[in-house]
Amino acid sequence: MSDTATTLPYWHVDAFAARPFAGNQAAVMVLDAWLPDDVLQSIGEENNFAETAFVVRDATGAADWELRWFTPTCEIRLCGHATLASGFVLLDPANGFGGGERVTFRTRKAGVLEVRRTQGGHELALPAIRTGPHTWPEAVAALGAEPEHSERNADGYTILRYADEAAVRALDPDMRALLALGDDQFICTAPGDKTDVVSRVFVPGGGVDEDSVTGSAHAALTPYWAGQLGRDSFTAHQASARGGDLACRLDGDRVWLGGPCVTVVEGRFHLPA
Repeated sequence: MSDTATTLPYWHVDAFAARPFAGNQAAVMVLDAWLPDDVLQSIGEENNFAETAFVVRDATGAADWELRWFTPTCEIRLCGHATLASGFVLLDPANGFGGGERVTFRTRKAGVLEVRRTQGGHELALPAIRTGPHTWPEAVAALGAEPEHSERNADGYTILRYADEAAVRALDPDMRALLALGDDQFICTAPGDKTDVVSRVFVPGGGVDEDSVTGSAHAALTPYWAGQLGRDSFTAHQASARGGDLACRLDGDRVWLGGPCVTVVEGRFHLPA
């Protein structure tokens, strides 16, 4: 390794998980200043997680930190689990960033987000994502099963409701066909067996065939299911191979998503000069 290489602090966090090897993996990297976008994208590709979160101190006063997220293939407009992971890292006083009870993030397309401590771990606030009835035969064909109901919005959040958890778990989508439809999140959901709600989330257009635990999807699922269930809070499970559990609560125009995090790796990322 060259003596002129730059090293960046690095955390690998499993979000919405009480133990390693569960929940959704995120890399969190704290920068002194923004690196060129192509370098950020290369780091996201190298990490090869669903998302790498980059944070820089916010000089505008609008929030504590600026926050951006990169998949292995592109920058995205909103990511929940990597935001929770970022808050988890920054609020830990052992990491040297001041600790505290809450931290705010200014983002480029999702406004100001917040993570705060709770008795059971941490929770994050995301903007509530509203959807409306929409039919999309090509998406249904690619997913391979007809939903009871489907909704979508202009930002590419597509909700497909199935009869029960077994139907959601049985889905075997044609990822190439879904990819051809763009970078939508295809959020397949149903009433859960052990939680109020269950889901699986497919985002091949964003470089992630099936996401492990998706905070932004639950920012859409929370207002939808709050209306269906007739109450503002419920429990949710994302039935991916890794799996993860969330406490979901609708609070006006915000959604609060709660769950634990665990650090799996802490170290330095070596960036060539």
